[in-house]
Amino acid sequence: QVQLVESGGGLVQAGGSLRLSCAVSGGALSNHAMGWFRQAPGKEREFVATINWNGDITLYANSVKGRFTISRDNGKNMVYLQMNSLKPEDTAVYYCAARIGGYVATTSSIYSSWGQGTQVTVSS
Repeated sequence: QVQLVESGGGLVQAGGSLRLSCAVSGGALSNHAMGWFRQAPGKEREFVATINWNGDITLYANSVKGRFTISRDNGKNMVYLQMNSLKPEDTAVYYCAARIGGYVATTSSIYSSWGQGTQVTVSS
């Protein structure tokens, strides 16, 4: 299994932007589809975005569509989540996840590797 480390979280005002990064090690990123999930206090972990092995297929949760963009750089073993027009309801711990195989997936149980998470807080 690959190891994942997220970074880039922080405190931002509503309407602002953040870019999350996920560094992948211990395996070839190109063998994995990747996803971002988030978990707010008192809520279950929810799907945010996913990208296939070469980046030409992406899926987004309806709540972030048009505001968030997932991307990847297989050469650098990095995955990104650009978050624009942030809202207070985006406040959560954001997790990067990897699954063997190239297809996108929105279900967390399909992913075999997870990072520790990075906190994103959006103030109103």
